[in-house]
Amino acid sequence: MFLTLGTSSAGLDVPATDLGFLLHKNPARPQSVEVTGGIAHVIYPDATAERCTAAVLLEIDPIALVRSRKGKAAEGFTLGQYVNDRPYAASSLLAVALGKLFRTAMNGRCDARPELAARAIPLEIRVPALPCSGGSALAERFFGPLGWTVDARPVPLDPEIPAWGDSRYVDLRLEGVVRLADALNHLYVLLPVLDDAKHYWVGSDEVEKLVRAGEGWLGAHPEKELISRRYLAHRRSLTDSALERLAEADGDVLADEVSAEVGDDSGVVSLAVQRRTAVLDVLRDVGARRVADLGCGEGLLVAELLKDGRYDEVVATDVSARALTFAERRLHVADMSDRQRERLRLFQSSVTYSDARLAGLDAAVLMEVVEHVDPPRLPALARAVFGAARPGAVVVTTPNSEYNVRFEKLAAGAFRHPDHRFEWTRAEFREWAATVCRTYGYEVEFRAVGPDDPEVGPPTQLALFRQAFRLKEVG
Repeated sequence: MFLTLGTSSAGLDVPATDLGFLLHKNPARPQSVEVTGGIAHVIYPDATAERCTAAVLLEIDPIALVRSRKGKAAEGFTLGQYVNDRPYAASSLLAVALGKLFRTAMNGRCDARPELAARAIPLEIRVPALPCSGGSALAERFFGPLGWTVDARPVPLDPEIPAWGDSRYVDLRLEGVVRLADALNHLYVLLPVLDDAKHYWVGSDEVEKLVRAGEGWLGAHPEKELISRRYLAHRRSLTDSALERLAEADGDVLADEVSAEVGDDSGVVSLAVQRRTAVLDVLRDVGARRVADLGCGEGLLVAELLKDGRYDEVVATDVSARALTFAERRLHVADMSDRQRERLRLFQSSVTYSDARLAGLDAAVLMEVVEHVDPPRLPALARAVFGAARPGAVVVTTPNSEYNVRFEKLAAGAFRHPDHRFEWTRAEFREWAATVCRTYGYEVEFRAVGPDDPEVGPPTQLALFRQAFRLKEVG
């Protein structure tokens, strides 16, 4: 099997051959490494200042591949273990080889050219024979949202006999301006996903691999559920675990740079969990019993609310029907008792439109939601939430853009998530909150979520709005 990855000096201020530094493979010296069932070679067909192309050739020995497996081959498939397309077509074997050949590059490290490793560069990738279960359109659905121009040409069964039609393989060509580490991770995940098969047993450790390789892009991908399901061999428990880990970021692509995931040996809690904990603390402080999570996504906060018996009613809404479907599965609504089901209302709704079903609640939560709304629609959001629904309290969390300078992987001026329409400074958030209070009769207080940096503040800012007349009654 064969793959090429090339760049040109166009748009770069360095020779194209610096690709060799990024890949940690010298263009002047062919290199080979042993992988499961074969040998992977890296050569450079082009290596000039204007253009540089690295080619990966993976030679698979079907006999060695079978012998490397543990256990007895399934009866009736013995011949199929030796006679197949694995020596010729891209698959999980090639993905594993890429991981072994370019591990340092996939991690975004390049001591010789650190500034180049952090930049998006023009790249061209070709995989001449890629099994594509779902056809060329699926390749576009997977790679297109990642910034690639996709050309997936079906490979005919026999060029001499057109009547036979196309095979299940495509000749995949990708062009884009992408960070090299991201490009390699895209391939590492999506090659076996398009093939919809793996050459090894898929266990719980594959969830960690998927989350690690999908960092910064898979959580926001419109096909993340299908990608996760295929990558994890359609094992539902593993897929649910992976999607939960991906959703753990709660819209913060760089949350893991602030702190480790829950369960890490350091014992430090992730920013996403700190954010949910802060929201739950606020809801307890205001004594809310009927609560809505507006823009609930896949239901992580809702699950925490349902665990707490103090909440008599939990409302979960999202504009995405797909997110609500996954939230319903995550919450195991079908398996709930009648009492549990009576506490939950799950329905589709937009935060920019008034919805009578949301009126009269004790509290509403907009956790990492406002930054996904186009700025011209923010007055409509305020009108729908603070004016029409008018809960006793509203909890809003949003990224603090001033803290972005603490994220080493985030380019200057870039947002933390590709779907963010803006990210506010602390002053901008306070100005918006003050306008809401003047217009709709609320009082506001602010809290920090995450480490409160003395120079740039916390990574997440939280505002608690409470109706002014209720504050007077309490006083």
